Amino acid sequence: MIQAGYVLAGGKSSRMGRNKALLPYRGRTLVEHVAGVVETAAGSVSLVGDASTYGHLGYPVIEDVIPGCGPLSGIHAALCHTEADWNLIVACDMPDVAAGFLATLLDHAEQGGADCLIPAGPSGLPEPLCAAYHRRCLEAITRALARHIHKVTEGLAALDTEIWHVKEPIFQNLNTPQEWMGHGNG
Repeated sequence: MIQAGYVLAGGKSSRMGRNKALLPYRGRTLVEHVAGVVETAAGSVSLVGDASTYGHLGYPVIEDVIPGCGPLSGIHAALCHTEADWNLIVACDMPDVAAGFLATLLDHAEQGGADCLIPAGPSGLPEPLCAAYHRRCLEAITRALARHIHKVTEGLAALDTEIWHVKEPIFQNLNTPQEWMGHGNG
C-alpha cells in the first residue's frame, strides 16, 4: 500500500464546549465529512480517537498509543498503525479541505524527498494537521514524545520537512461556537 488516510478526532474541543467532531455538517457529522474527503484522496481512512465515541460511525478507529499528548500523539498513532509509505493526516475540524487538494498534496509528497510535506496557506503558517507524512517519521516522533514534547512543530523538528505554499485559504479550523456559526452552521 502506497497511501493511507487518517483523521484526527481525539481533541478535547474545550473552546467549542462540545465535541466538534460530532457537530452536524451537511447531513452527517463533521468528522464523517472530513473522513469522506480524506478517503477519496488517499483511498482509505481511519479515525484516530476514542473507539467508544467514534466506533458507531462505520470507520476503523485507532486510539493513541501514548494518550494525553495532543495531536502529536495522534500522528504517532497513525504512523504506528499504517502499512502505507505515505499517510495523509488531517484534523477533523477542517471542513473546507477538498479531495482534489489532498490528492495533489499526497502526489507532491511522493515526488519529493522530504519526510513530510506540510502545506502553508496565504498566512504563511504551516498546517501540520493537514499534511502528508512518510512512515519513516515514526522514529523521530516517538523520540519527541519520549522527551515529553507535545507541540506538533517541535515534535517534527528532527524531520526533513518540506513546506508547500498554496494560495487557497482552505485551512480554517472550527474551534469555537462563533467560528462554527460563521461557517454557515447553526
